[in-house]
Amino acid sequence: MMRANRLLCARAIALIAGVVSIGISVKLCHAAVLPASTAIPVRFTHTLDAGKAKPGDAVVAKTMQVVHLPDGQILPKGASMVGHVVESRPFIFAPAPYAVQRPSYLSIRFDKIVTKGLEMPLNVSMRALASTIESYEASAPHYTDETDSPGTMVLIGGDEFSPIGKELLSSDGDVVGYIRKHGVFGRLISNTYEDRYANFRCDGTTREQSLAIFSASACGLYGFDSIYMPDDGMRSGSFRLESRRHTVKLYAGSAALLEVNRSQP
Repeated sequence: MMRANRLLCARAIALIAGVVSIGISVKLCHAAVLPASTAIPVRFTHTLDAGKAKPGDAVVAKTMQVVHLPDGQILPKGASMVGHVVESRPFIFAPAPYAVQRPSYLSIRFDKIVTKGLEMPLNVSMRALASTIESYEASAPHYTDETDSPGTMVLIGGDEFSPIGKELLSSDGDVVGYIRKHGVFGRLISNTYEDRYANFRCDGTTREQSLAIFSASACGLYGFDSIYMPDDGMRSGSFRLESRRHTVKLYAGSAALLEVNRSQP
């Protein structure tokens, strides 16, 4: 079996042109599965509407920056996280007095990573999810005063850094990460997501992770009106969004911080 896997990997690499592409592909092939708790920041490429989506519909998100793995392995920026809609339902309002309304939901599962002609199985949970507006706000500098000529980057969850600086600071002024050649990196910090209808805990990590536009303590939903996440998919490998006021929509440009589960497929 191991020999067969090596042969398949070698054939896949042979199909890829370019020295750089081949180098990245070799590293991905050697990483049969991603290490547990690896964080992967991604941005969704198209809008998903729970009133129109059907089970099996494709879901695609792209990595927002390089993800460094153990032993020098690399998951490149722009790699595709490919998944599918598990189930969906629009919000249904019954005008009769005291009628029970039907909440809307949208459940998604990511299945694999696709990059440079190669595929790798994937089993991840949703650690944090930001709306399109929150995502783009965190991608542009904010000028705090007249002396702040380079601007300040305010990430999802409140961490900040200067575009010309090297340190990522929490709202308390603690150094929680660093700005490196390929993006923003830091150890994940434990936190709790709480909502009227849901709550769960995000664990911390001892290994530095790729953060992109997310804070080290980012956990739960940011910028979503009346949408909540009842669980983070740690057991099922999928995540579910629900609303008791309107049909769930996940717009293109929304960003997520995925986290590899301990149990891989």
